[in-house]
Amino acid sequence: MRVGSASSSLTYFRVGIVVIGDYVPHPWIPNSYIKDVLMKELGISSVLDLFNDVPGELILKRDLNVGYGSPLAEYKLVRHFDEIMSKNRYFFKVPPFLGGGMCYHYVPAVIRHIANRSEFYTAYTPYQPEMSQGITQALFEYQSMMADLYGVDIVNASMYNGSTALAEAVRLSVRVTGRKHVVVSRSVHPELAEVVRTWSEPVGISIHRVGYDKETGQVDLAEVEDYLRKLKPAAVIVQTPNFFGIVEQELSRISDVAHESGSLMIVYQDPILLGVLEAPGKLGADIVVGDTSSVGSGLNFGGPTAGVLGIKDAEGRLLRQLPGRLIGYTKTLDGSEEGFIMVLQTREQHIRRERATSNITTNSSLEAIKSAVYLALLGSEGLRKLGEAIAGRTQYLLERLSEAGMVPAFERGVYLREVLLRHPDIARIRSYLKSQGVYIGPLVGRFYQDLSDCCLVCVTERHSREDIDVLVELIKQLLGGG
Repeated sequence: MRVGSASSSLTYFRVGIVVIGDYVPHPWIPNSYIKDVLMKELGISSVLDLFNDVPGELILKRDLNVGYGSPLAEYKLVRHFDEIMSKNRYFFKVPPFLGGGMCYHYVPAVIRHIANRSEFYTAYTPYQPEMSQGITQALFEYQSMMADLYGVDIVNASMYNGSTALAEAVRLSVRVTGRKHVVVSRSVHPELAEVVRTWSEPVGISIHRVGYDKETGQVDLAEVEDYLRKLKPAAVIVQTPNFFGIVEQELSRISDVAHESGSLMIVYQDPILLGVLEAPGKLGADIVVGDTSSVGSGLNFGGPTAGVLGIKDAEGRLLRQLPGRLIGYTKTLDGSEEGFIMVLQTREQHIRRERATSNITTNSSLEAIKSAVYLALLGSEGLRKLGEAIAGRTQYLLERLSEAGMVPAFERGVYLREVLLRHPDIARIRSYLKSQGVYIGPLVGRFYQDLSDCCLVCVTERHSREDIDVLVELIKQLLGGG
């Protein structure tokens, strides 16, 4: 029996109806070999060989000359249609630059199409695996891709969302270590930290907040080390990029110090940025957490999404304390048949009863499957290119804002996707932009008194160079008295 993970996928993954030996090159791309395999089986060297009966002079050998000189990317086409259909009133002058945890990423149309299939859309918990092989395989593939993406051994079949997944991670660390203190960086999203506190205090877990460096925006490493020596906590929680948009660059060092104290390292990280950032599991994280809002779920007015929760567990001490459920790959006793089943069900509905680690039930499986479709659609190369596009837009935003006299709050920080801007008139700037149909935010003063003059600005693949120029030119007009 195998639990969905990076290593198990390479042995047991099947592509479509064709079995490619016992090996597939990479679990992120379930159909990566299907074209080559089918062509080999058909004895052809090119897809065009299937159309040999069509005269060659009738086959178009160039891109279609449509509308704009070249085909548009799907998200650009959707945006263009929105603009045409909203001539009388278009809500956004440019895509919103709103951030603070939920960012305006594009959800490809194929994801909604596949997720609306009845076997996914109406499926409940697959209590009878013999009747639920479709959804159990889809969830196994979700586990496998996420485990590979985060660099860990095992990812469960999703939690409700990122915030409750982080709270579950805290309780997991306490159960495993037997300790009652947890250290949380102040640069972790304040609403994530609040959910952690809400889930922790009733069961006697003490939460200790550590500060951030005033120049880089990263977690204060010296303060973390001090807490680890004094408290020997169950876990240390770090987010990267953190709430300020800063990439934490000392994860390996923090994990080393945590492990010296017998503590676990929990890293909260958005999966969409793992195409350009090192996987947290490879940097020493014992538990990884994330949210699927950026990889297929979309904003949906704040939800639903799925929570990612994974573990690096070479010694096996975390697995039986992992909440939720796991989908495994197994064979019949005589080895004649293969299939997917739920394994290690630690929920109260099963034999665990009062010893259950969580009451997670049907949870957000549909959202988990959507994120699996998203990752399979992009593949490893597509995810890398997407991350590079976001990084490039972030750099361009910083360069243009500096021309307008706007400076990042942490000038020595490395920003990715979100930028924390500081200006004494930040509230007035935000209000003026809103009046012009351009949205930035949130203001972070409600979370941090020392950052009352700061606001977050977020850029994703949906923002063009021209969109960023519109934002900057409006700021210049206001600050320049235009």
